[in-house]
Amino acid sequence: MTVYEQRDPRFRALIHANAQLRQIGTGFEWTEGPVWFPAAQMLLFSDIPAHRMMRWTAETGCSIFREDSDYSNGNTRDPQGRLVTCHHGMRGVVRTEHDGSRSILASHHGGKRLNSPNDLIVHSDGSVWFTDPTYGILSNLEGYKADPEQEGSFVYRLPPGGGAPRAVITDFVQPNGLCFSPDEKVLYVAESGGSQDPEAPPAIRAFDLGPDGVLTNRRDFALIDRGRPDGIRCDANGNLWSSAADGVHVFAPDGVLLGKILVPEVVSNICFGGARGNRLFITATTSLYQIAVNAAAADWPA
Repeated sequence: MTVYEQRDPRFRALIHANAQLRQIGTGFEWTEGPVWFPAAQMLLFSDIPAHRMMRWTAETGCSIFREDSDYSNGNTRDPQGRLVTCHHGMRGVVRTEHDGSRSILASHHGGKRLNSPNDLIVHSDGSVWFTDPTYGILSNLEGYKADPEQEGSFVYRLPPGGGAPRAVITDFVQPNGLCFSPDEKVLYVAESGGSQDPEAPPAIRAFDLGPDGVLTNRRDFALIDRGRPDGIRCDANGNLWSSAADGVHVFAPDGVLLGKILVPEVVSNICFGGARGNRLFITATTSLYQIAVNAAAADWPA
């Protein structure tokens, strides 16, 4: 099986030619939201329709981490090493504390319920950024069917220390994955609205990030040529890795498509992890995959 599709010579520096794509878990309904915890050498990810969160370690493989996940989707790790999760079921963002208790960070905006928080990231200043498309309320498959209460699908920022979410991007059809550049001066957001609106381009957009979360200079960074972008991550050198219908697409900081890692299932999301941070974990439809790469996360070591 051909694993790589090179589009630019720079791609060779990011991959290992002999590395193989390994399926390390399968039999899921729709995998999403991978996050790596270095202290535990553990990957957590969501199996949304199955209403559970899964754990993977090299020693034990896949096992159930949380049986009743409230239709968890995106997961991330905050600067204190705590799990922060988007839940379709309660339509909010929840942090799992070190003692196992849970704190609701956001569930409403303007006195109305959020749609279904999807993906999220935490800035080094402690602010939490999350996307709020309507996927979790469109049917009873990945949440509970309901009419949206918000006027649109927005990107929100929760200030450091907590507080009400503020809508910082309001002109996407369905905002999805998001990530920061290594210096946190650029915010990238995936537009996956083509699933509802054929006119919505499969774009990853970039914004300059200023003090107090002010965004300027909106621009299209890249287009996905197979399917739509979902989860995205930047590596330590500023290259952007995106999910796509045919695998993982890798873009240089200048937006040029360097190449692809081809995956036999539609990819939903990705994250870097492993003992040395150089393993790319891929959630793809019914399976979890892993491949060794010559790159690491922008915040590595954690």
